[in-house]
Amino acid sequence: MKDPQIAELIRFVRERSPFYRELYAGQPDDAAELAALPLVPMREYWAAHGLRDSRVLTGPHTDGVVFNTGGTTSAPRISVYTWDEWRSAGRRFGEALVAAGLRQGDRVANLFYAGRLYPSFVFLYDCVQDLPVRTVQLPISGNAPLDFTVGVMRDFAATVVAAPPTSLCRLATEVVGSVGALPDVRLVLFGGEACYEDQLALIARAFPGAEVRSGGYGSVDAGGLGGPVPGEPDTRVHETFPDKVLELLDPDTGEVVEEPGRPGRVVVTDLTRRLMPLLRYPVGDLAEWVDFPRRRFRLLGRSGEEAKVGTVNVDLEGLHRLVESADDAGRAVGMQAVVRHREGLDELVLRLAGSAAPAADADAAGRADLERALTARVHVEDFAETLELGLIHPLAIEWVGPDGLVSNPRTGKRLRLVDERVG
Repeated sequence: MKDPQIAELIRFVRERSPFYRELYAGQPDDAAELAALPLVPMREYWAAHGLRDSRVLTGPHTDGVVFNTGGTTSAPRISVYTWDEWRSAGRRFGEALVAAGLRQGDRVANLFYAGRLYPSFVFLYDCVQDLPVRTVQLPISGNAPLDFTVGVMRDFAATVVAAPPTSLCRLATEVVGSVGALPDVRLVLFGGEACYEDQLALIARAFPGAEVRSGGYGSVDAGGLGGPVPGEPDTRVHETFPDKVLELLDPDTGEVVEEPGRPGRVVVTDLTRRLMPLLRYPVGDLAEWVDFPRRRFRLLGRSGEEAKVGTVNVDLEGLHRLVESADDAGRAVGMQAVVRHREGLDELVLRLAGSAAPAADADAAGRADLERALTARVHVEDFAETLELGLIHPLAIEWVGPDGLVSNPRTGKRLRLVDERVG
């Protein structure tokens, strides 16, 4: 059955957005079903959305806010919202924070990052103002010195702390080393990246009476996508927001997945964003349905469009081009991005396949030169600020033989991304 809301949204973007008009040129005039539409091609989408001239937008951006996704400095992705869209997203996420356990009278330490077009601090700041429960916010930011942060949280008896997991671990280390613990904190909300077991152990030492919960699932590109499920012990499980249509697609066939336990690429359609529309937009994550009728899903890691290392999004296609441009001698016959988590931090590993096994390759000096060039470029373009803050490991490079790159056991296709953080 055709959904009139979907039909109206498709009609609107075809009339107002040159990008979607071209993308849907082969679709019938009365198109009303998402599954019949093509996915948004990521590279073409962002190439069409220039800083001064966008073919994606449905009109001029005359009110609202502008954000950078936090991706590479060489190819920034800018998302724009009207004020109405921004406030609507904040209200929806505020409801998710209450579902995560926020209570009347809580004192919320906001340790997300502020400035440089980053949205996380501002978003939480706005969300907390419009919560259905009354709270006090401590707008500290993740940019503040750790000793200052600990002092403010102690002096104002913070009961909730919200931050990315890597920032929470840095804070926890400071707390344990300075004041021992902050027992007033009863709830820790993380966002922006996954939270792992080794991080939970450290956080528990600093905040012994706190429950650790996801503050919600979303991205700068796609906005808020889902909130935590009350009472659900698995922090990876979320429930889709009512103003989003979330689809899971088989990574190999593109088939729409509805049965529980079967991994699929996360694709989102936003029913409320009109200035910068998102229809069947690949978010870059893998998930599986836990309860399809109730739209509850479990996040499983990245799907292969991008590597998310800490809070940094690394474009895999750009990484491939970087290797090709730096490897003028053709020492690498293939590459693969690997993401690991160790010692509390994420690590990007660039796995390069040499033309011979590493032990048999006499050109060790040439490989070393290539490694230095790649490391310097990636650190400057992608990782500079995050490395400086100590939130991720430096780039690692490993060489394997020509058959050493991991392939999909079912299809035989070489994987562009291997996420070793998830089982």
